[in-house]
Amino acid sequence: MKSVSRLQQNMLLIGLSGLLLVAVLASSMFGAVNLSLSQVIEALFGGGDTGVNIIVQELRMPRIILGLMAGATLGYTGAALQGLLRNPLADPGVIGVSSSASFGAVAAIYLGLSAYSAMAIPGMAMMGALVATLILMLLASRDSSVLTLILAGVGISSIATAGISLIMNFAPNPISLQDMIFWMLGSLENRTYDDLMLAGPFIIIGWLMMIGVGQGLNALSLGSEAAHTLGIDLKRLRWRVVLGTTLSVGATVSVCGAIGFIGLVVPHLIRALIGYEPRKLLLPSALAGAVLMTAADILTRLPIGHGQLRLGVVMAVIGAPVFIYIIFKTRESMR
Repeated sequence: MKSVSRLQQNMLLIGLSGLLLVAVLASSMFGAVNLSLSQVIEALFGGGDTGVNIIVQELRMPRIILGLMAGATLGYTGAALQGLLRNPLADPGVIGVSSSASFGAVAAIYLGLSAYSAMAIPGMAMMGALVATLILMLLASRDSSVLTLILAGVGISSIATAGISLIMNFAPNPISLQDMIFWMLGSLENRTYDDLMLAGPFIIIGWLMMIGVGQGLNALSLGSEAAHTLGIDLKRLRWRVVLGTTLSVGATVSVCGAIGFIGLVVPHLIRALIGYEPRKLLLPSALAGAVLMTAADILTRLPIGHGQLRLGVVMAVIGAPVFIYIIFKTRESMR
Protein backbone atom coordinates (compact mmCIF):
# COMPACT_ATOMS: atom_id res chain seq x y z
CA MET A 1 0.00 0.00 0.00
CA LYS A 2 1.38 3.37 -1.01
CA SER A 3 2.15 5.64 1.93
CA VAL A 4 2.84 9.37 1.76
CA SER A 5 3.89 11.93 4.33
CA ARG A 6 1.71 14.75 5.65
CA LEU A 7 3.95 17.19 3.75
CA GLN A 8 3.16 15.42 0.47
CA GLN A 9 -0.56 15.49 1.27
CA ASN A 10 -0.39 19.20 2.01
CA MET A 11 1.55 19.79 -1.19
CA LEU A 12 -1.16 17.95 -3.12
CA LEU A 13 -3.89 20.08 -1.51
CA ILE A 14 -1.97 23.26 -2.30
CA GLY A 15 -1.42 22.13 -5.89
CA LEU A 16 -5.10 21.28 -6.38
CA SER A 17 -6.14 24.60 -4.82
CA GLY A 18 -3.84 26.41 -7.26
CA LEU A 19 -5.32 24.51 -10.21
CA LEU A 20 -8.80 25.34 -8.96
CA LEU A 21 -7.97 29.05 -8.79
CA VAL A 22 -6.61 28.96 -12.36
CA ALA A 23 -9.71 27.11 -13.57
CA VAL A 24 -12.05 29.61 -11.89
CA LEU A 25 -10.22 32.58 -13.38
CA ALA A 26 -10.24 31.00 -16.84
CA SER A 27 -13.94 30.22 -16.50
CA SER A 28 -14.72 33.80 -15.55
CA MET A 29 -12.73 35.17 -18.49
CA PHE A 30 -13.66 32.77 -21.30
CA GLY A 31 -17.06 32.64 -23.03
CA ALA A 32 -19.14 34.16 -25.81
CA VAL A 33 -17.55 37.47 -24.77
CA ASN A 34 -13.94 37.09 -23.72
CA LEU A 35 -12.81 39.32 -20.86
CA SER A 36 -9.44 40.27 -19.42
CA LEU A 37 -8.53 39.49 -15.82
CA SER A 38 -8.69 43.20 -14.90
CA GLN A 39 -12.20 43.46 -16.39
CA VAL A 40 -13.34 40.46 -14.35
CA ILE A 41 -11.92 41.87 -11.10
CA GLU A 42 -13.47 45.29 -11.74
CA ALA A 43 -16.84 43.74 -12.56
CA LEU A 44 -16.81 41.63 -9.38
CA PHE A 45 -16.74 44.83 -7.34
CA GLY A 46 -19.22 46.63 -9.62
CA GLY A 47 -16.62 48.99 -11.04
CA GLY A 48 -16.71 47.95 -14.67
CA ASP A 49 -18.96 48.64 -17.62
CA THR A 50 -22.63 47.81 -16.96
CA GLY A 51 -22.68 45.08 -19.58
CA VAL A 52 -19.50 43.50 -18.27
CA ASN A 53 -20.84 43.66 -14.71
CA ILE A 54 -23.95 41.74 -15.78
CA ILE A 55 -21.90 39.12 -17.64
CA VAL A 56 -19.60 38.48 -14.67
CA GLN A 57 -21.99 38.88 -11.74
CA GLU A 58 -25.26 37.56 -13.17
CA LEU A 59 -24.17 35.02 -15.79
CA ARG A 60 -20.76 33.60 -14.98
CA MET A 61 -20.56 33.70 -11.17
CA PRO A 62 -23.60 31.49 -10.46
CA ARG A 63 -22.42 29.10 -13.17
CA ILE A 64 -18.93 28.90 -11.66
CA ILE A 65 -20.18 28.49 -8.08
CA LEU A 66 -22.61 25.76 -9.09
CA GLY A 67 -19.86 24.00 -11.04
CA LEU A 68 -17.52 24.12 -8.05
CA MET A 69 -20.17 22.79 -5.66
CA ALA A 70 -21.29 20.08 -8.09
CA GLY A 71 -17.76 18.89 -8.89
CA ALA A 72 -16.72 18.89 -5.23
CA THR A 73 -19.87 16.97 -4.30
CA LEU A 74 -19.39 14.30 -6.94
CA GLY A 75 -15.68 13.86 -6.15
CA TYR A 76 -16.19 13.72 -2.38
CA THR A 77 -19.19 11.39 -2.45
CA GLY A 78 -17.47 9.11 -4.96
CA ALA A 79 -14.50 8.68 -2.61
CA ALA A 80 -16.77 8.22 0.41
CA LEU A 81 -18.95 5.59 -1.31
CA GLN A 82 -15.93 3.66 -2.58
CA GLY A 83 -14.63 3.57 0.99
CA LEU A 84 -18.01 2.67 2.49
CA LEU A 85 -18.86 -0.07 -0.02
CA ARG A 86 -15.22 -1.14 -0.31
CA ASN A 87 -15.76 -1.24 -4.04
CA PRO A 88 -13.56 0.78 -6.43
CA LEU A 89 -16.39 0.83 -9.01
CA ALA A 90 -18.86 2.58 -6.69
CA ASP A 91 -20.04 6.09 -7.49
CA PRO A 92 -23.12 8.22 -6.59
CA GLY A 93 -25.14 6.49 -9.31
CA VAL A 94 -24.93 3.17 -7.50
CA ILE A 95 -27.57 4.18 -4.91
CA GLY A 96 -30.03 5.30 -7.59
CA VAL A 97 -30.14 9.01 -6.76
CA SER A 98 -28.92 10.34 -10.11
CA SER A 99 -31.40 8.33 -12.18
CA SER A 100 -34.28 9.17 -9.81
CA ALA A 101 -33.55 12.89 -10.05
CA SER A 102 -33.37 12.55 -13.84
CA PHE A 103 -36.75 10.82 -13.82
CA GLY A 104 -38.26 13.76 -11.92
CA ALA A 105 -36.83 16.27 -14.39
CA VAL A 106 -37.98 14.31 -17.44
CA ALA A 107 -41.47 14.00 -15.93
CA ALA A 108 -41.57 17.79 -15.45
CA ILE A 109 -40.65 18.34 -19.11
CA TYR A 110 -43.27 15.80 -20.25
CA LEU A 111 -45.99 17.50 -18.20
CA GLY A 112 -44.98 20.93 -19.50
CA LEU A 113 -44.42 22.29 -15.98
CA SER A 114 -41.47 24.43 -17.11
CA ALA A 115 -44.02 26.72 -18.82
CA TYR A 116 -45.35 27.71 -15.40
CA SER A 117 -42.06 28.09 -13.50
CA ALA A 118 -38.35 27.95 -14.34
CA MET A 119 -37.88 26.10 -11.06
CA ALA A 120 -40.27 23.29 -12.04
CA ILE A 121 -37.62 21.04 -13.58
CA PRO A 122 -35.03 21.31 -10.75
CA GLY A 123 -37.85 21.15 -8.21
CA MET A 124 -39.22 17.91 -9.67
CA ALA A 125 -35.68 16.51 -9.94
CA MET A 126 -35.14 17.28 -6.26
CA MET A 127 -38.43 15.57 -5.45
CA GLY A 128 -37.33 12.50 -7.41
CA ALA A 129 -34.10 12.35 -5.40
CA LEU A 130 -35.98 12.68 -2.11
CA VAL A 131 -38.45 9.92 -3.06
CA ALA A 132 -35.49 7.70 -3.92
CA THR A 133 -34.04 8.46 -0.49
CA LEU A 134 -37.26 7.48 1.27
CA ILE A 135 -37.52 4.24 -0.71
CA LEU A 136 -33.87 3.46 0.01
CA MET A 137 -34.43 4.05 3.74
CA LEU A 138 -37.54 1.86 3.68
CA LEU A 139 -35.87 -1.01 1.84
CA ALA A 140 -32.67 -0.97 3.86
CA SER A 141 -33.89 0.13 7.28
CA ARG A 142 -34.20 -3.39 8.73
CA ASP A 143 -30.86 -4.59 7.42
CA SER A 144 -28.31 -1.90 6.67
CA SER A 145 -25.69 -4.25 5.23
CA VAL A 146 -23.61 -3.10 2.29
CA LEU A 147 -25.19 -5.71 0.03
CA THR A 148 -28.69 -4.49 0.91
CA LEU A 149 -27.76 -0.89 0.12
CA ILE A 150 -26.25 -1.81 -3.24
CA LEU A 151 -29.18 -4.02 -4.26
CA ALA A 152 -31.71 -1.40 -3.16
CA GLY A 153 -29.82 1.25 -5.15
CA VAL A 154 -29.70 -0.97 -8.26
CA GLY A 155 -33.44 -1.62 -7.97
CA ILE A 156 -34.29 2.08 -7.58
CA SER A 157 -32.02 3.01 -10.48
CA SER A 158 -33.60 0.37 -12.72
CA ILE A 159 -37.13 1.56 -11.92
CA ALA A 160 -36.18 5.20 -12.57
CA THR A 161 -34.47 4.30 -15.86
CA ALA A 162 -37.52 2.34 -16.96
CA GLY A 163 -39.70 5.35 -16.09
CA ILE A 164 -37.48 7.67 -18.12
CA SER A 165 -37.64 5.33 -21.11
CA LEU A 166 -41.43 5.10 -20.81
CA ILE A 167 -41.87 8.87 -20.70
CA MET A 168 -39.52 9.42 -23.64
CA ASN A 169 -41.36 6.75 -25.57
CA PHE A 170 -44.60 8.72 -25.20
CA ALA A 171 -43.08 12.19 -25.63
CA PRO A 172 -45.82 14.43 -27.10
CA ASN A 173 -43.58 15.98 -29.75
CA PRO A 174 -39.94 16.00 -30.99
CA ILE A 175 -39.20 19.27 -29.16
CA SER A 176 -40.13 17.78 -25.78
CA LEU A 177 -38.03 14.71 -26.54
CA GLN A 178 -35.10 16.94 -27.49
CA ASP A 179 -35.48 18.91 -24.24
CA MET A 180 -35.40 15.67 -22.25
CA ILE A 181 -32.28 14.42 -24.00
CA PHE A 182 -30.47 17.77 -23.64
CA TRP A 183 -31.32 17.97 -19.93
CA MET A 184 -30.03 14.46 -19.31
CA LEU A 185 -26.77 15.28 -21.07
CA GLY A 186 -26.05 17.89 -18.37
CA SER A 187 -25.17 21.57 -18.56
CA LEU A 188 -24.35 24.63 -16.46
CA GLU A 189 -25.48 27.05 -19.14
CA ASN A 190 -27.95 29.78 -18.10
CA ARG A 191 -27.89 28.75 -14.44
CA THR A 192 -28.85 31.59 -12.11
CA TYR A 193 -28.74 32.46 -8.43
CA ASP A 194 -32.25 30.97 -8.18
CA ASP A 195 -30.78 27.57 -9.11
CA LEU A 196 -28.02 28.14 -6.58
CA MET A 197 -30.52 29.03 -3.85
CA LEU A 198 -32.57 25.93 -4.66
CA ALA A 199 -29.75 23.38 -4.67
CA GLY A 200 -27.15 25.05 -2.43
CA PRO A 201 -28.78 24.39 0.97
CA PHE A 202 -29.29 20.67 0.24
CA ILE A 203 -25.71 20.33 -1.03
CA ILE A 204 -24.34 21.98 2.10
CA ILE A 205 -26.53 19.85 4.40
CA GLY A 206 -25.20 16.77 2.62
CA TRP A 207 -21.63 17.96 3.15
CA LEU A 208 -22.27 18.62 6.85
CA MET A 209 -23.69 15.14 7.32
CA MET A 210 -20.48 13.61 5.97
CA ILE A 211 -18.01 15.67 7.98
CA GLY A 212 -15.83 13.40 10.08
CA VAL A 213 -16.67 10.10 8.34
CA GLY A 214 -13.03 9.59 7.32
CA GLN A 215 -11.98 7.85 10.53
CA GLY A 216 -14.88 5.41 10.28
CA LEU A 217 -14.05 4.68 6.61
CA ASN A 218 -10.43 4.01 7.58
CA ALA A 219 -11.56 1.52 10.23
CA LEU A 220 -14.01 -0.08 7.80
CA SER A 221 -11.20 -0.70 5.32
CA LEU A 222 -9.87 -3.25 7.86
CA GLY A 223 -13.18 -5.13 7.75
CA SER A 224 -16.55 -4.82 9.47
CA GLU A 225 -15.56 -6.82 12.53
CA ALA A 226 -12.35 -4.85 13.03
CA ALA A 227 -14.24 -1.55 12.67
CA HIS A 228 -16.82 -2.71 15.22
CA THR A 229 -14.01 -3.68 17.59
CA LEU A 230 -12.54 -0.19 17.22
CA GLY A 231 -15.84 1.32 18.39
CA ILE A 232 -17.25 2.42 15.03
CA ASP A 233 -21.05 2.47 14.79
CA LEU A 234 -21.29 1.00 11.28
CA LYS A 235 -25.02 1.54 10.88
CA ARG A 236 -24.69 5.22 11.74
CA LEU A 237 -21.66 5.56 9.44
CA ARG A 238 -23.52 3.99 6.51
CA TRP A 239 -26.56 6.21 6.87
CA ARG A 240 -24.47 9.36 7.23
CA VAL A 241 -22.66 8.61 3.98
CA VAL A 242 -25.76 7.44 2.10
CA LEU A 243 -28.05 10.27 3.22
CA GLY A 244 -25.33 12.88 2.78
CA THR A 245 -24.67 11.56 -0.73
CA THR A 246 -28.36 11.43 -1.56
CA LEU A 247 -29.05 15.01 -0.52
CA SER A 248 -25.98 16.59 -2.09
CA VAL A 249 -25.95 14.57 -5.33
CA GLY A 250 -29.73 14.82 -5.75
CA ALA A 251 -29.48 18.60 -5.46
CA THR A 252 -26.56 18.63 -7.90
CA VAL A 253 -28.41 16.59 -10.52
CA SER A 254 -31.51 18.77 -10.11
CA VAL A 255 -29.73 21.85 -11.47
CA CYS A 256 -26.86 20.42 -13.57
CA GLY A 257 -28.34 17.26 -15.06
CA ALA A 258 -26.79 13.83 -14.83
CA ILE A 259 -22.99 14.18 -14.84
CA GLY A 260 -21.10 10.89 -14.88
CA PHE A 261 -17.54 9.73 -14.31
CA ILE A 262 -16.39 12.42 -11.82
CA GLY A 263 -17.42 10.36 -8.80
CA LEU A 264 -15.90 7.25 -10.34
CA VAL A 265 -12.65 8.53 -11.88
CA VAL A 266 -11.47 11.28 -9.52
CA PRO A 267 -10.92 9.04 -6.44
CA HIS A 268 -8.83 6.70 -8.59
CA LEU A 269 -6.66 9.60 -9.79
CA ILE A 270 -6.10 10.77 -6.21
CA ARG A 271 -5.51 7.21 -5.00
CA ALA A 272 -2.64 6.89 -7.49
CA LEU A 273 -0.99 9.95 -5.90
CA ILE A 274 -1.49 9.47 -2.15
CA GLY A 275 -2.43 5.84 -1.62
CA TYR A 276 -5.51 3.94 -0.52
CA GLU A 277 -6.36 5.37 2.91
CA PRO A 278 -10.04 6.45 2.56
CA ARG A 279 -9.82 9.46 4.88
CA LYS A 280 -6.93 10.99 2.93
CA LEU A 281 -8.85 10.68 -0.35
CA LEU A 282 -11.90 12.74 0.65
CA LEU A 283 -10.74 16.36 0.56
CA PRO A 284 -8.36 15.98 -2.44
CA SER A 285 -11.14 14.21 -4.35
CA ALA A 286 -13.49 17.13 -3.65
CA LEU A 287 -10.92 19.65 -4.92
CA ALA A 288 -10.03 17.56 -7.97
CA GLY A 289 -13.73 17.07 -8.77
CA ALA A 290 -14.27 20.83 -8.66
CA VAL A 291 -11.25 21.39 -10.95
CA LEU A 292 -12.43 18.77 -13.43
CA MET A 293 -16.00 20.07 -13.52
CA THR A 294 -14.87 23.67 -14.04
CA ALA A 295 -12.44 22.66 -16.80
CA ALA A 296 -15.14 20.58 -18.52
CA ASP A 297 -17.56 23.51 -18.33
CA ILE A 298 -14.99 25.70 -20.09
CA LEU A 299 -14.72 23.10 -22.88
CA THR A 300 -18.50 23.20 -23.41
CA ARG A 301 -18.13 26.82 -24.52
CA LEU A 302 -15.91 25.92 -27.47
CA PRO A 303 -17.60 26.49 -30.86
CA ILE A 304 -17.58 22.91 -32.12
CA GLY A 305 -19.99 21.74 -34.83
CA HIS A 306 -23.49 23.15 -35.19
CA GLY A 307 -24.55 22.81 -31.57
CA GLN A 308 -23.09 23.21 -28.13
CA LEU A 309 -21.13 20.54 -26.32
CA ARG A 310 -22.98 19.21 -23.28
CA LEU A 311 -21.27 18.74 -19.95
CA GLY A 312 -22.14 15.05 -19.67
CA VAL A 313 -20.69 14.40 -23.12
CA VAL A 314 -17.41 16.15 -22.26
CA MET A 315 -17.11 14.22 -19.01
CA ALA A 316 -17.76 10.92 -20.79
CA VAL A 317 -15.17 11.69 -23.47
CA ILE A 318 -12.60 12.58 -20.80
CA GLY A 319 -13.60 10.12 -18.11
CA ALA A 320 -14.05 6.86 -20.02
CA PRO A 321 -10.50 6.68 -21.53
CA VAL A 322 -8.95 7.81 -18.24
CA PHE A 323 -10.87 5.16 -16.35
CA ILE A 324 -9.83 2.41 -18.80
CA TYR A 325 -6.20 3.57 -18.45
CA ILE A 326 -6.46 3.46 -14.65
CA ILE A 327 -7.91 -0.05 -14.76
CA PHE A 328 -5.08 -1.13 -17.09
CA LYS A 329 -2.38 0.33 -14.83
CA THR A 330 -3.84 -1.03 -11.58
CA ARG A 331 -5.11 -4.43 -12.76
CA GLU A 332 -2.36 -6.25 -10.88
CA SER A 333 -3.20 -4.62 -7.53
CA MET A 334 -6.93 -5.40 -7.94
CA ARG A 335 -6.42 -9.16 -8.00
